[in-house]
Order: sequence, then structure tokens, then C-alpha cells
Amino acid sequence: MTNCDEVRVGLSARLDGEAATWAAQAGLAPDALDTHLAGCPDCRSWSRAAEQLTRAVRVRAVAVPDLTAPILAAVAAERTATVRAARRQAEGRRQILRVALGATAVVQVLLALPALFAGGGDLHTGREAASFDIALAVGFALAAWRPERARAFVPVAFVLAACLIMTSAFDVAEGATALAHEIGHVAALVQAALLWALSRTATVSRETARPATVAP
Repeated sequence: MTNCDEVRVGLSARLDGEAATWAAQAGLAPDALDTHLAGCPDCRSWSRAAEQLTRAVRVRAVAVPDLTAPILAAVAAERTATVRAARRQAEGRRQILRVALGATAVVQVLLALPALFAGGGDLHTGREAASFDIALAVGFALAAWRPERARAFVPVAFVLAACLIMTSAFDVAEGATALAHEIGHVAALVQAALLWALSRTATVSRETARPATVAP
């Protein structure tokens, strides 16, 4: 019978599933290892320790589920929720701006109507200015009603506001009019700012209306 060192080589081969090959190469019977273990306490102890060590170091591969679809679905859901929140916020701002712009248009019409029908002073010039104010107010009201058209009115509103403020500043500086009489032209600048902000919210609303997609 072989010595303990050779037997332990055979035991290692057995743990690797090659006991028969080892026995054939060593010229021993297939049960030679068991026969030696039956009479050798040291080799039995060594065999048990080797088996425990082998079980400890051999880790079975764990099947990992494919989480691609759930992850993509979660990302898409989160993005959709973000887009909806941004859309609600933009819609809230747009409604406030629509109401504010519409209110300024109504006030502008109410202030222009008396000059359109009242007499006294330079009647013709007053009626022309009132007609212009009413036409401009109708444009602002249309922009408040249809915000997607607000962008077209922005250049007109800012040019008008700039011209009114500059001419008023010149007239006040030359003493042709009082500052209190011209302070109302600030409303034109406010209307232009409201119109610009409304056109911006209309653009944001179109962008957030696009569906959220996540590429796999």
C-alpha cells in the first residue's frame, strides 16, 4: 500500500472527481483509498479537513435576474412624473399671466372709451389715440386668450413701450408735460413684460408636452 502522502494526493484527486484516473495511473485498485482511510486516523482527519475546505471555497454561481426592464420602467415613470410636475407648474404660471394680461387689456379699454366718445379739447387727436389704445388692448386680450399667439405681439409691445417712455422722458425734460401725466406709460412696459413672459410659458408648455421616452 502507498504511503500517506500518495494517498492524500489521491484524496485530492477524488475531491476533484478524478479518483479513478489517479488510481489507474498509480496502478491501484479503485477502493485503495477507502482501504487506507479505514486504517489511518491521520488521513481520515486530513480528508475531512480537505472536504470542509473544498466546500468553503467552492461557491455556486447564483442566478441573477435580468432587471433591465424594471429599471427602464422605473426611470421612464420618474421622468414622466417630473414632466407632469413641470407641466402643471408652467400651466399655473401661464394662467396667472393670462389673467394679468387680460386685466390690463380691460383696464386699457375702459380708460380709452371716454376719450373716444367725450368731447372737448383736441377731439380728433384724442379719438385717434383712444382708437389706437383700444386696438392695442384687443391684441393683448387675444394674446391672453390664445397664449400661443403671444410671441407675435412681443416686438410690437416692446417697441411701443420704448417709444412712449423715451418721448415722455424728452417731454418731461423740456417741460412740455408733467411727470404725473406721463407715469401711465409705465403700464405699456408692464404689458410688454407680461406678454413676453406669457410667450415664454407657451414655449415651455409645448416642450413639456413631448412624451418622455427612455431608450433601452
